[in-house]
Amino acid sequence: MSFKIKSNVYWVGKVDWELRKFHGNEYSTNRGSTYNSYLIKEEKIVLIDTVWKPFSKEFVENLSKEIDLSKIDYVITNHAESDHSGALPELMKKIPETPIYCTANGVKSIKGHYHKDWNFQVVKTGDTLDLGNGKQLIFVEMRMLHWPDSMACYLTKDNILFSNDAFGQHYANEFMYNDLVDQNELYAECIKYYANILTPFSAFVDKKIKEVLDLKIPIDIIATSHGVIWRDNPTQIVEKYLTWANDYQENQITILYDTMWDGTKRMAEAITKGIREIDKKVNVKLYNIAKTDKNDLITEIFKSRIILVGSPTIGGGILSSVAEILEMIKGMRFKNKKAASFGCYGWSGESIKVIKEHLEKSGFSVINDGIRALWNPDDESLEKCVEFGREIANTK
Repeated sequence: MSFKIKSNVYWVGKVDWELRKFHGNEYSTNRGSTYNSYLIKEEKIVLIDTVWKPFSKEFVENLSKEIDLSKIDYVITNHAESDHSGALPELMKKIPETPIYCTANGVKSIKGHYHKDWNFQVVKTGDTLDLGNGKQLIFVEMRMLHWPDSMACYLTKDNILFSNDAFGQHYANEFMYNDLVDQNELYAECIKYYANILTPFSAFVDKKIKEVLDLKIPIDIIATSHGVIWRDNPTQIVEKYLTWANDYQENQITILYDTMWDGTKRMAEAITKGIREIDKKVNVKLYNIAKTDKNDLITEIFKSRIILVGSPTIGGGILSSVAEILEMIKGMRFKNKKAASFGCYGWSGESIKVIKEHLEKSGFSVINDGIRALWNPDDESLEKCVEFGREIANTK
């Protein structure tokens, strides 16, 4: 399908209802996704981005029904990652001399992906491309949002910001506009996207958004690379990003654990009891790491002011599911968050120390040395966990 967004601007992408994993197996896409490509038909014809490689033939066939491919004057590649550029090889077979506009890092990345020396035209922030009818594309480098090559472009007169990965979400839908979809679903996918993909680059996000806002350009539409197009109060998502980029936290404590014979689980529940005795307003959430979507866990950590991580000791270390989430946490570079560890053990009991060291290396302010219980915790051990929870609740 294709549809007009505004004036002579058309969406020509692909809705992928079946997608369930992204970035290999690193990101869960439980609501699918879209690969948004845009066609501008002014005096000059411009294609902005393509789609993921598995849909490349379908994309080129559909695009050829929309426009004579030989009439495309410019191809804009805002980001070289293959979910955006995957159809380039198929398209460039048809129009091999058509110039591709991208950043200097974009040239390196595209060549690294496809090993082709196409007609690259390097652009930087402030460069423009005349499309006729008094309209221009203005390029804005968006380095590390979320790759070194990333950029956005802005269409004057129509006031459309083609924002690439910024402000997007993995969310398949046929409505395609922010005001037409379920708002709870949309918000959930937006914060998940930010938490899992953009959190490590929050300083860049804050700086770059403020640079764009300082330009005081009118923005009527934000046309993202994934998910909905923002047309109703489009800058609402910009304001969310500014909030999320500044050491975001809610009044939430998240308890994450895995367990072998329910001992660590019982500790988690007792700790929760202690927290709730002291603070009835804090949102306490418990998750068994092995049974929960890891990207949902990262989202909950992103929202939290304190996290507690628990594992029994196994082989002098921790359970593999706990090790995996700790490795993910390390890569997120969370700021302004506190943490502690807990777990039961049989004879050596290193797990809480191992977890504590991981948390410290990941930038968390560790509250204490953690708490452990021998074997299956008895009533006395569980009462100590309750007291541990009270201590956590009193942490400011």
